[in-house]
Amino acid sequence: MEKLSRFSPLAGQKAMVTGGSRGIGRAIAHTLLNCGVDVAICGRNEDTLRKAVEDLSQQVRGEAKAKIVGMACDVTDLEQVRKFFTYADDTLGSLNILVNNAGVGVFRSVADLSPEDWQMTMDTNLTSVFHFCHLALERFRKGRGGFVVNISSLAGRNAFAGGAAYNASKFGLNGFTEALMLDHRNDNVRVCTVMPGSVSTGFSGTHGVADWKIQPEDVAEVVRAVLEMPERTMVSRVEIRPSKPGKS
Repeated sequence: MEKLSRFSPLAGQKAMVTGGSRGIGRAIAHTLLNCGVDVAICGRNEDTLRKAVEDLSQQVRGEAKAKIVGMACDVTDLEQVRKFFTYADDTLGSLNILVNNAGVGVFRSVADLSPEDWQMTMDTNLTSVFHFCHLALERFRKGRGGFVVNISSLAGRNAFAGGAAYNASKFGLNGFTEALMLDHRNDNVRVCTVMPGSVSTGFSGTHGVADWKIQPEDVAEVVRAVLEMPERTMVSRVEIRPSKPGKS
C-alpha cells in the first residue's frame, strides 16, 4: 500500500528518475509522488514523456501535493543529461534522490551482436549511470548528502545465452554501484543496487501482463522501503525474484 506524505519521511524531498515515462521508472515516480516527493523524470520520446507527466500529476493522492515535471533526454548524450539536471534544479530545487532506471536490452549471441549494439547497451546501462551519479554528487556535496538507487538486474550476477552485452553492462553496473557506495558512504551519501528478476514490462520483447512475473509497482515498493530506512542504516543491495516463476 502506498504511503501518503504525512506518513513518509521522504515528504518534501526532490528526486530524479531516469526512464520514468513507462515501466519500472514510471511506477517508481508514482510511488515517490504519493510519498510527497517532488519528482523530475526523463525519457527519450517527448510525446510519451508528456503523457506520463500529465497522467502522474493526476494520480497524486490525498495530502501528498507533490510536483511532477519531465524533460525529454537521451541519457547517452552528456550534454542532454547536463541540461536535464539544470532543468531539475530550476523546477524542483536541491536534489536529494537519484534513481537510475533507464536501460536497454539487445539479446543476441556474441557472433550476431554488432559493435553498435554493444556500444549502445554500455552507453545506456552503464556509462549514463556514471554521468548521472557524477552530476548528482556535485549537488549532494553542496547540500546534506543524498541517496542513489541504481536499478540493475539479476542478469548482473547470472549470465545467460544471448545476453552478453546486457550481462556485461549489468555486471559492470553492480561493480560500479558498490564502488560508489564505498567512495561516498562517509559523505552522507547512501547507495543501493536493486536487482529484479523477470518484470512484466515488455522490456525483453514480450507484451501483455504475465501474472507470475514481478510487477513494476513491486519494484517501486522496494525502492520506497529502501529510501525510507533511517539515516543510520543503508540497504546496499536487494535481489527480487518472482515467487513462483513460470515454467519454460
